[in-house]
Amino acid sequence: MYKFQEGFPENFLWGGATAANQVEGAYLEGGKGLSTSDFAAYKDPYAKGKVDNFTFNVTSTELAEYKENPEKYLFPKRWGIDFYNRYKEDIALFAEMGFKTFRMSISWVRIFPTGLEDTPNEEGLAFYDKVFDECLKYGIEPLVTMSHYEMPIALTEKYNGWASRELIGLFEKYARVIFDRYKTKVKYWITFNEMNMNLQSLYTGAGVLADKIKPEEMMQVTYQASHHQFLASAVAVKAIREIIPTAQIGCMINQIEAYAHTTKPEDQLQALKSNQLNMFYPDVQARGEYPTYMARYFKDNGIEIAMEAGDEAILKEGTVDFVAISYYMSHVAEAREDAAQLAGSFDSPIKNEYLELSQWDWPIDPIGLRISLMKLYDRYEKPLYVCENGLGAKDELTLDGKVHDDYRIDYLRKHVEQMKEAIKDGVNLLGYTTWGCIDLVSCGTSQMSKRYGFIYVDQDDEGKGSLERYRKDSFYWYKQVIESNGENLAYIDGLSENV
Repeated sequence: MYKFQEGFPENFLWGGATAANQVEGAYLEGGKGLSTSDFAAYKDPYAKGKVDNFTFNVTSTELAEYKENPEKYLFPKRWGIDFYNRYKEDIALFAEMGFKTFRMSISWVRIFPTGLEDTPNEEGLAFYDKVFDECLKYGIEPLVTMSHYEMPIALTEKYNGWASRELIGLFEKYARVIFDRYKTKVKYWITFNEMNMNLQSLYTGAGVLADKIKPEEMMQVTYQASHHQFLASAVAVKAIREIIPTAQIGCMINQIEAYAHTTKPEDQLQALKSNQLNMFYPDVQARGEYPTYMARYFKDNGIEIAMEAGDEAILKEGTVDFVAISYYMSHVAEAREDAAQLAGSFDSPIKNEYLELSQWDWPIDPIGLRISLMKLYDRYEKPLYVCENGLGAKDELTLDGKVHDDYRIDYLRKHVEQMKEAIKDGVNLLGYTTWGCIDLVSCGTSQMSKRYGFIYVDQDDEGKGSLERYRKDSFYWYKQVIESNGENLAYIDGLSENV
């Protein structure tokens, strides 16, 4: 029988999260190949007269232009924050905060530069050996995402990314190599980052050049590409159980809880459907089969998933051990013609009047996190993991090297409080890794000025700066949160000066 849990469990995994394409840099060092992220050009987030939250899309025309005239553009993910050369310094800072875990990703192109090689790149493998060893030296468990918004650009050009079934075998080759190499160093894995974001950007999540697809076939290709990723995830799960039987492997979605705009039944129904479109992804990966509600959705939208004999068995055999989420906001659903396109959108025109907005116009909804965790645990009865949550803001570095980010502390404190309430509600929560624990290059617009970290990195949107690291007030706040296992959430004004 389940026993009431008053607070965070003793073995709770506190930490922070990054992605290789947003921190490593060194894009041509160590035998690395080029990835889709290496062609994410900086785009002025205010070019359209407002904050443009998610613009990481590349067409075949843009890709050709970027390759032909790279000197005309800025590609900030190519330099990141130089984690490749500064990982020891950064991990030491994580250890100073008391991290129990560090969520990071492996860059596929550091292991297989084009994805097509038969033999992995030893320099790339050795780099991650060093990173994992450095983490373990401080007792920090790596939580590794296998595919985080980057894949070999060669596979995009040759196959149009995950639109092709050919990638399943190539991903399995990659998976087996890293599982075998790091089987004594990594216990926790995630297959794909936020796979449901395929619905927002096929290039980002699946390496697909959308302009190579007829508009009327876009939804078909989106779900077919997702099917191929489902199979790749399941194959990876099977492989890890052969190679590292004691490991835990999970799936991940960007969780955006949808509330109905009104009590009007049509709005309520749309909220349910919006949540189903998000839940579709963990439904397949955690339950091992396509949910029945998608049959009508596919029929209504002219989608027919091409399945081969054995696909359903692969999905059933490859269910994940836990469900991980990123959580930044909730969403308002309304019965309208474009409702399906708005589901899970970062930039919904329907605003929740009861919520404050961040500087990037993202609604701030800590209670939505609790609601999400409760619904997810009720649905899957598998352990959950909040592996991304954070506040993007324009931080100011003072002349004496301080960053007073009480607004970030307030944001995180409220979300930690709601996680604690969810645990009291009976949710089995494994850990919490805040997004961008160190300032990094933003996913959507490749900008540096949208900062999430506990650690300030001296670099601007054009890559200029000393790259020096500075502890923000939130650094010391999070340290006390971890030390107290989530019990001491108090904020003292000017904290960094008093510690």
